[in-house]
Amino acid sequence: MTRLVIVESPFAGDVVSNRAYAVACVRDCLDRGEAPFASHLLYTEALDDANPTQREHGIMAGFAWRPVCAATVVYTDRGTSGGMARGIEHARMLASTGHVTEYRSLPGWSK
Repeated sequence: MTRLVIVESPFAGDVVSNRAYAVACVRDCLDRGEAPFASHLLYTEALDDANPTQREHGIMAGFAWRPVCAATVVYTDRGTSGGMARGIEHARMLASTGHVTEYRSLPGWSK
């Protein structure tokens, strides 16, 4: 069975570069045989990330998926955003259920 994973990578700030990085992270997961979910790529298409209410709604919707996933994979090349920090903390709260947090990097990417 394909392992379900949540992708954590930065979005805010340099959105163009961060979006390209997030797509590369998703591809890395797919290449590893995983089924990744990157809420920051999907939900920012439907919600306004600059609107605090909509941003929070998107974050909470992404958190709802974490319990059904085996792991949270945190891609570190471009730093850790505030949203990522919240996701990492949420993943740590689920550690007692067997949910793991993994840290990864991709060749050729940096801040």
